[in-house]
Amino acid sequence: MKTKITEMMGIKYPILLSGMSWISVPKMVAAVSNAGGLGILATGPLNPQQTREAIREVRRLTDKPFGANASLLFAAARENAKVLLEEQVPVINFALGKGDWIVEEAHKYGGKVIATVVNLRHARRAQDYGCDAVIATGNEAAAHGEEVTSLVLIPHLAENLKIPVIAAGGFADGRGLAAALALGAEGIAMGTRFMTTKESPLHENYKQLTVEKDVYDTIFSDRFDGLLCRIMKTEAAKRAVKRGLNLPAAFFNSRDIAKQMNVPYWKMFIGVLASGWSTARQLAYMANAFKMIKVATEEGNTKIGVLPVGQVQGLIHDIPTVAELIERIVKEAGEANQRLTTIFSSP
Repeated sequence: MKTKITEMMGIKYPILLSGMSWISVPKMVAAVSNAGGLGILATGPLNPQQTREAIREVRRLTDKPFGANASLLFAAARENAKVLLEEQVPVINFALGKGDWIVEEAHKYGGKVIATVVNLRHARRAQDYGCDAVIATGNEAAAHGEEVTSLVLIPHLAENLKIPVIAAGGFADGRGLAAALALGAEGIAMGTRFMTTKESPLHENYKQLTVEKDVYDTIFSDRFDGLLCRIMKTEAAKRAVKRGLNLPAAFFNSRDIAKQMNVPYWKMFIGVLASGWSTARQLAYMANAFKMIKVATEEGNTKIGVLPVGQVQGLIHDIPTVAELIERIVKEAGEANQRLTTIFSSP
């Protein structure tokens, strides 16, 4: 397959692994890249030293192109992004912040930069300061989509941008890949489908839940992590959304984050307060969400854990290897194209 994204990234198939905290680890990244896609390392839960070690581990596991992300709202994100630049990661994906400085530095060594966006305003801004492509996150996606669905968002961005659009949200098979390409995208990014594979570090409890759940079994709310976020519908998720922001819990959870990031808690606390109430409130939400996601992902705890998933969980019926999944998707996309060719060529 050849699209602007495969040409730009030097990959075989226009299929990207979304950078999911505690899921998109080096082993997962390498599996996707070795199978012909583009693995994207998640750096959200990592401190700068761990980020550097993870990048080097990816390079030991694959000689294929790969990427890494930086969610600029998170603690240590700017420092992590600097590590990505120092290590000359081939593709850097950023979200939740302004990444013009990342673009400038990455382009110096020939790196490519992709901004994750949810609307045209953000996409145009990313294009204006030199991003090479955007990932368009539709409403169907796990975590942070917004109100517009992929069916509308993708062609809307494709017809208004000069840079390539990568579709995210609603993609789990070859039919989805073919549909995304037909809508004007140059590739797809998948999170929920990839996290339900054999190589994925997601706990088996949640892999099985993902297979069992239907397309209707998600919750879309801004009361989980402070942003509009889609999560798996479970009793724990319903409680978390009903409760909303739990400030006492945020205090203790933020201490854990400071320890993980090797940042003195007093320094982080003062920085959060100085950022203003709106940002402080958002970070408090994030601290609690991180804890619940980590517990779900690593421990498989269904009583207190909460997992971001997309509506495509209802299209997932097995747990293949990454290589099997990618080959299947490519085959299905070809079959979908052939079906359309037959339909359009019929008198």
